[in-house]
Amino acid sequence: MNKEVLIIGGGPAGLECASTLLMFGYKVFIVEKGSELGGHLRKWDRLFPESISASETLERLLIPSKKAIVFDETEVSSVKLKDGFFDIILSDNTELHVHSVVVATGFKLFPAEKKEEYGYGVYNRVITNADLEASFKNNSRDILQSKRVGFVHCVGSRDEKISNRHCSKVCCVTAVKQACEFKEANPDAEIYCFYMDLRMFGRGYEDLYLKAQNKYGIRFIRGRVSEVAENVDGELVIKAEDTLISRPLKVTLDLLVLMSGMSKNPDNDQLADMLGLDIAEDGFFVQHDPTINSIKSKIKGIFFAGTVTGPKTIPETLNEARSAALAVHKYLSE
Repeated sequence: MNKEVLIIGGGPAGLECASTLLMFGYKVFIVEKGSELGGHLRKWDRLFPESISASETLERLLIPSKKAIVFDETEVSSVKLKDGFFDIILSDNTELHVHSVVVATGFKLFPAEKKEEYGYGVYNRVITNADLEASFKNNSRDILQSKRVGFVHCVGSRDEKISNRHCSKVCCVTAVKQACEFKEANPDAEIYCFYMDLRMFGRGYEDLYLKAQNKYGIRFIRGRVSEVAENVDGELVIKAEDTLISRPLKVTLDLLVLMSGMSKNPDNDQLADMLGLDIAEDGFFVQHDPTINSIKSKIKGIFFAGTVTGPKTIPETLNEARSAALAVHKYLSE
């Protein structure tokens, strides 16, 4: 086939969509804003619920997509639909004329510094889930030797104050996964998880939660953290409420991990204007039919893949990427 497809975004969704389209024989272009393909997956150490290696998973995604033509450190500057083609100009002035476009620009982790009460960026021993994952990946002993550790769920999610009412879907199980891995790295650590309510919806997730309690002795406390401060010894003093027993709680910790949720990609607004697409109140793209055809946009020839339309797990993202590729194939075959 001599038809060409542009995929905007080189994360897991973009890579898997490219692999499937290449298998069908299409010429595929990938435009990636960053310097490397892989998105957030490149920064992760292990994946829930079975602690599969993130780097090995990424390598498997990269191999079949190597036949695609990749523009890294590049963005889409303009898009015009003309005579059934999308005329694309990239930030390096490259011009492309493609038959279809797949938007796979992913998400951004919520910037934890916006929740000032947690002290991220103020106290050195307050980190995010992404920071901890990097510590696992790099075996950072300074972090992993912490004896008393707390995890705060729903940072930047389900929060009216910051206009993020959506659940980020993966934070609960990520916190449990990371808590278990911390105990594996440091069996003497005492670990607390502060949660609103646990949403362990996937296969194997509940088993991981039970393992965290029964095998590793991780304590789960239902209640929001209201304040984080630092005492004269450099320890973190956490104030919260245990809502199950209706009592205030104060805990002294060596390390606090904030579970930053999935937020919209800030590039969505500009990209939506160029492509003629709609953005929902939560900042994610609006699908044409979110029930039957969730990868289809309102513009013929433009499709979605992955977390551009909302939080998803890696398996959900990859399945949707394959569906997007099949939808492109059907559209171009017609």
